[in-house]
This record gives sequence, structure tokens and C-alpha cells, in this order.
Amino acid sequence: MKPLFDLHTHTIASGHAYSSLKENIEAAAERGLTALGISDHAPAMPGTCHSFHFGNYKVIRESLLGIRILKGIEANILDFDGSLDVGEDVLGKLEYAIASLHPPCIPFGTMEQNTRALIGAMANPYVKIIGHPDDDRYPLDYEEVVLAAQREKVALEINNSSFCPGSGRQNGVKNARIMLEVCRRHDVPVVLGSDAHIWYDVGEMGRCRALLREMNFPPELVLNCSPEGLDFLLNRKRDGSALPVSGGASAGEA
Repeated sequence: MKPLFDLHTHTIASGHAYSSLKENIEAAAERGLTALGISDHAPAMPGTCHSFHFGNYKVIRESLLGIRILKGIEANILDFDGSLDVGEDVLGKLEYAIASLHPPCIPFGTMEQNTRALIGAMANPYVKIIGHPDDDRYPLDYEEVVLAAQREKVALEINNSSFCPGSGRQNGVKNARIMLEVCRRHDVPVVLGSDAHIWYDVGEMGRCRALLREMNFPPELVLNCSPEGLDFLLNRKRDGSALPVSGGASAGEA
């Protein structure tokens, strides 16, 4: 199960990451990725860049070092209705958006509040991925979250950073196991993300892959494992519907 792409990466533009876009692309090439997504933090995150940063993505080539470069954003969910800190004027220029709950941008809520926030964000036609839905500080009703992801054709992320020692998120592995079991039951795909904040973590998904192996999770439900998985994410129609995944990943070692 070799991941072909990593859509959750950060550059120095995010304010608390430590590598340039060039360094991240070089790291992606070394790991043999076919596509790399840029998903710097949106403006509500303290210390990050202005929205002009995302509007100027047009200067970046579509392919560098043989890698397809995808222009995205990690948007912040601001309230329990799922409102984001960027609007259509920004999102409409991008290829994808990750929507995430971050403590500087939204308080810790109840399970009902947090679940409603994610479901509200999924309804945004520009949101393709829900970032790191695995933090006990934001408890979730995973049955409701997974069913909403299925309905809205949004991918739920398995985030490698959440499983690292020292992560600020709590009990990421425990919650990811619960979410993966619900995804398996409903045939809902997931996407792996490194959440890299430094070049050597770009494409690093070893902890994700170990968890998938442990759970014998179906590789055909891991979007990173086939070109069709990337197409599924990027071709989601902005009216809230989606194009179907054409084919699945081949089985293999994670």
C-alpha cells in the first residue's frame, strides 16, 4: 500500500512550519510521490499568511521535478455550524480545501457541537477533506460523521502527525481505530495525510500504514493508493455531488 500523493503539507507560509515549498517538493520527489498538495493554514490561524498568498498560487507551475503540484488550503472551522475562515473568493481559485478544527480558532465543544461543526463544513462544496478528525479534545459521533462524509462525498483524513509522540492532539490512534471501523462498515474511503510541517515529514505516513495493517483495512478504501483516488477528491462537483471513484486500489502490503 504505497501512497501516491500527500495533500496535507505546510510551508513556512503557515507561520509555524519550517521548510520552503522547494524543499517540500524535493522531499516528495525523493519519496517517489506522484502528486504533492500545498495546504498552508488559512488566515484565522495565528501567524499564518494573508489570503493573498493563496490568490497568487498561479505563479506555481503545475508540475515540478516530475510531481504534480496541487494548490490547496487548510481552512479553519470557526463555529459549530461549520463556517470557514475563507470564502468563495479564495476557495474558488483552489483545487481543494481541507477543513479542520484547531484550538486557536474554535473552542472545544461537546460531541454534538463538534459533530455538527464537521457536518456543516462538509456541506461546503469546496471542502474535499476533513482534517485530523481524531482528537479527544473535540469528541465526535463517528457514526454521524462517517455517514455525512458518505453523503457529501468528502474524505476523512487519517493523519500521521496525530499518531506521533508529542502531538498536541489526544488519543489519535484510539479515535482513528473507531473511525476506520465505521468507514469499513459503510464502505466510506479515507485519505492519508502527513500534516508535514518540515520537509522530512512530507509523504511520511508510516504510522498511518501500520494502523491500516493492524486493522486489515481494505486498501480499496484508501484514496492515496490509486490515481482514481486523487481524481475522486479533485473532481468533486461544487454543487455538493461527486463523480464516482473509477476502480479501486490493488491489494498489497501497507
